[in-house]
Amino acid sequence: MNAPMLLLALLCGLTTALLVCLRRIPEGQAYTLRRVDGHLRTVGAGVHLVVPLVERVTHKIRLLGNVVDIAAPTTNGHLCGRVYFQVLDAKRADAVIDGIADLVRQRVPALSRDSCAEDDIGARSTHLKAELNRDLNVRGVLVTRVQLSAG
Repeated sequence: MNAPMLLLALLCGLTTALLVCLRRIPEGQAYTLRRVDGHLRTVGAGVHLVVPLVERVTHKIRLLGNVVDIAAPTTNGHLCGRVYFQVLDAKRADAVIDGIADLVRQRVPALSRDSCAEDDIGARSTHLKAELNRDLNVRGVLVTRVQLSAG
């Protein structure tokens, strides 16, 4: 009589342990997991096994729909706008994902001063997009659009 109860308790305990280890990652996101020994792995959308106390979620990275608001002083006013980007490689982007907004905001003033067309917003947007992609592509990030307006 005790054997079936013990077996049922053991089965319930194992089921609970398995459910605690399963992590569902939504579409359009990637998680970077860091183990106790420092090993880093990246997992995409779906259901994955994450061992508690051994692995922890370091970053939850949105792959699409990321926006950075920018404001940059220029020689004839102020330039405001938004930079839209997506993460192509979550493992490479993990190192800079927390500071990507600051990185873009630091680069935009210098790049807008170097822009050849001072008054043409469209040409300046294209120039900024190309230069930001040159800087961020090695980090696994792609700038999809730069939307500027004179402020």
